[in-house]
Amino acid sequence: MRARHAIIGTLSFETLLKMTTVRVGLAQIDTVVGDLEGNAARILRAARWAADNRVDVLLTPELGLTGYPADDLLLRPVFVERQLAVLNRLRADLARFPRLHSVIGHVRRDGGLLYNSATIVAGGRVVAVYDKRELPNYGVFDEKRYFSPGRQPVVFELGGLKFGLGICEDAWFADCPAQAARLGAQVWLVINASPFAIGKQAERVRRVGVNARGMAAVYLNRAGGQDELVFDGASFALDAQGRVASRLPAFAEHFAVVSFDSRGLAAGAAPLATWPEGPAQVWEALVLAVRDYLAKTGFSKAVLGLSGGVDSAVVLAVAVDALGADNVHAVLMPSQYTADISLIDARQMARALGVAWSEIGISKLAAAFDDALAAEFAGLAADTTEENIQARVRGVLLMALSNKTGALVLATGNKSELTTGYCTLYGDMAGGFAVLKDVSKTLVYRLARWRNGIGPVIPQRIIDRPPSAELRANQTDQDSLPPYDVLDGIIERYVERNESRCSMVRAGFDAAVVDRVLRLIRVNEYKRRQGAPGPRITDRAFGRDWRLPIANGFSEERLCKGKEPLS
Repeated sequence: MRARHAIIGTLSFETLLKMTTVRVGLAQIDTVVGDLEGNAARILRAARWAADNRVDVLLTPELGLTGYPADDLLLRPVFVERQLAVLNRLRADLARFPRLHSVIGHVRRDGGLLYNSATIVAGGRVVAVYDKRELPNYGVFDEKRYFSPGRQPVVFELGGLKFGLGICEDAWFADCPAQAARLGAQVWLVINASPFAIGKQAERVRRVGVNARGMAAVYLNRAGGQDELVFDGASFALDAQGRVASRLPAFAEHFAVVSFDSRGLAAGAAPLATWPEGPAQVWEALVLAVRDYLAKTGFSKAVLGLSGGVDSAVVLAVAVDALGADNVHAVLMPSQYTADISLIDARQMARALGVAWSEIGISKLAAAFDDALAAEFAGLAADTTEENIQARVRGVLLMALSNKTGALVLATGNKSELTTGYCTLYGDMAGGFAVLKDVSKTLVYRLARWRNGIGPVIPQRIIDRPPSAELRANQTDQDSLPPYDVLDGIIERYVERNESRCSMVRAGFDAAVVDRVLRLIRVNEYKRRQGAPGPRITDRAFGRDWRLPIANGFSEERLCKGKEPLS
């Protein structure tokens, strides 16, 4: 075998002379972390599709064999050893497609070190092995915990064309594609497991277009949900000038072929799908996340509390779009503080979506707790304690229904509430999956309006009414929180952009409001730490990429007060 940076394909010279077009297959598939045999079967099915469609080079996702991210499974020797055994068997199975070059993402072990690798297999033989060189270690990524960086580029020749190979983060920097280009690569192939965030699709196209300029590029991304991450697919191909020549659908598995000849991308050889934008993009991400989370954790049905408010209304609509009405159960749990119109609107929505629904009053249950605690609370005024008891009664009921029926409880709180602690542990935070965990309140309203635009399912009054937890008389959210447009602006800047308190004040936010919100963020970390996982849709969610201490004596608002503003 030649040096890794100059590996040549295994086809005969006579075959190369006859080949005028190279067909690259994109297998935008979903994989399951840890399901080694199942993932191998998915890759083999993709290879069968590729052979049936006269594909020459098949791209499958980054770490497609282990699933991504495998996290600390990678620290378990038995997992790595089993994956290597499955890889060897898959390589032998691929021998049944002798003209196909399959690019397989997997973990490689060498000298006690692990690598995030891609192996090119043809005719059952290894043509080349590439190790990922740029290892992301920020946000949701933790690859330096597990992998060592590769050092050598890979360029292989097929049909008179030279192809370079990269893995995900390699595309975000210029060095890896530049080295491939210097070795003569005309087409750069990148396999990915790139999670979704709002705006990420356009940024991928821009980065690859800039960094691979001078070569055509094919970007293959996986699709599907994995815990709190959503992989949107949205694979694409660019010509040598960085212009989009092909787009695969977003948020779905898909197979497509992109053809190349000696001049680059062959004309009319690739599909050009339209990617959703704005609320439509977020909605599809949430639907995919719910569908895959339940399927991959062994659930087929969901249950949730339906209050007559906008958050639970949006979660119900997402759940029905993801699972079907027959697999969703809504529970109305009114108290003495629940407005009649809340019940009317909740019933109307349940009927409109065709879901099974129940109505269980909680007034007597909450009163029983109050009576049991009366001696303990003697002489103490009513406060949030009694409000939280109501929320926790509802949580107990939902979890009981979950235990009895096997349905997963979907929590309905949004990011604005979770940020400020405007939520109750073991109450409205109870559940197995928090659908709106990374969705601000203002975005919840946008989602509600968008969903009604494609089919009215949320009563308009739910959208128009001032939001309320309805845990005491005449309560509204703004009794305890700043207006949501102000609050969400602070959250976006502080949580998602990592801006300082002083920069927000300089931008025009009221200093007292900023200080109040920052304090709420700091003191409620213990709640977020105990919350259910939920789909990440922004650049920074409360999950893998948010790691603040619970016992925390650092106060940014105190640091900035009365001093020259810090940058």
